[in-house]
Amino acid sequence: MSLNDTVSAERPHIAFFGMRNAGKSSLVNAVTGQQLAVVSDVKGTTTDPVRKAMELLPIGPVVIIDTPGLDDEGELGELRVQKAREILAKTDIAVLVVDAKEGLSVLDKELLGLFKERGLPYCAAYNKADLLGERRELGADSLYVSAKTGEGVTALKEKLGAFAGKAGNERRIVADLLGPGDLVVLVTPIDAAAPKGRMILPQQQTMRDILDAHCAFVTCQTEELAATLKMLAKKPRIVITDSQAFEKVAEVTPPDILLTSFSILFARYKGSLPTLVQGAVQLSKLKDGDPVLISEGCTHHRQCGDIGTVKLPGWIEKYTGVKPRYTFTSGGEFPESPEGYKLVVHCGGCMLNEAEMKSRVARAKKAGVPIVNYGVAIAQMHGILRRSLEAFPDILELLA
Repeated sequence: MSLNDTVSAERPHIAFFGMRNAGKSSLVNAVTGQQLAVVSDVKGTTTDPVRKAMELLPIGPVVIIDTPGLDDEGELGELRVQKAREILAKTDIAVLVVDAKEGLSVLDKELLGLFKERGLPYCAAYNKADLLGERRELGADSLYVSAKTGEGVTALKEKLGAFAGKAGNERRIVADLLGPGDLVVLVTPIDAAAPKGRMILPQQQTMRDILDAHCAFVTCQTEELAATLKMLAKKPRIVITDSQAFEKVAEVTPPDILLTSFSILFARYKGSLPTLVQGAVQLSKLKDGDPVLISEGCTHHRQCGDIGTVKLPGWIEKYTGVKPRYTFTSGGEFPESPEGYKLVVHCGGCMLNEAEMKSRVARAKKAGVPIVNYGVAIAQMHGILRRSLEAFPDILELLA
């Protein structure tokens, strides 16, 4: 598989953590075979998380992340440590780099506790093993390495590969809903924010999944859907639409054809659809002045008619008849605890890996704050949520 075959959100995220001067950056460079991170004898050289999408044998496409030292000092150091901890939310496989001469620090032990609490596969790499005289026996989740001599680096990569293999992604976006030869209609309205000359990521991934299922698809914009359905010789198995066009598409799509959205499919794909469906109920309970967080996983230039900052607030206010207070975040900006909000409305999360999306949903649940995504919220506000979930009977039961 080539570097361009797998988007970052679909790659295992392997993050290296540890104390300053434990040799994290040196080990990252040894593992990747590249000068990915700046190396120095000065403590705290890595000031911000460094990430790189790359091929790593024997694993394949991955994202490697080098984090700042957990014992960084001062006010700026605290911010760096916070950044390192934030990386945990998007980590699929963790490597704790320990100075073999110093052994585990208190902070190292705290971090190991966090790995176990979050169910993260991890390995403790005791670096600088070439400087040791005697070596104590290590557990199955630890090994001696030396970024300087290369000792243990191959064994570490094989261990990471084993972790990645166990976490193999057998999830499908839509293929499991299809049979060989089925036809799918994709409704992809093109607005001012759409990238020139290409489809957006969820559409691309859905198309590929359909083809992998040996099925065919037809793509059109909202205005052409009625004509497209009429010209088809074969009835489509399902119509998948951009959430913004849900209402118009539902009016045109016959009731004997399944209907859903890219956003709902991706919520299921990333394992958070049941919680998001339950969160949709909170929309009708909002009151004037209630704080609502609207969060997007990607960062883009907001334009006139932006879905997050313009369309969604308009739909919410029309549906509820009240005017909440909105906070908007994008990219990596998501509160550690969204406590205090009455509702979190999140995008489909196509640019976030499964670990980070699940982390955000878990943080909302822990704070007791309902969370819903754009597609589920829009379907609820247009009275078509039940129909949009007919393809998923187990999820539909949550609305009973």
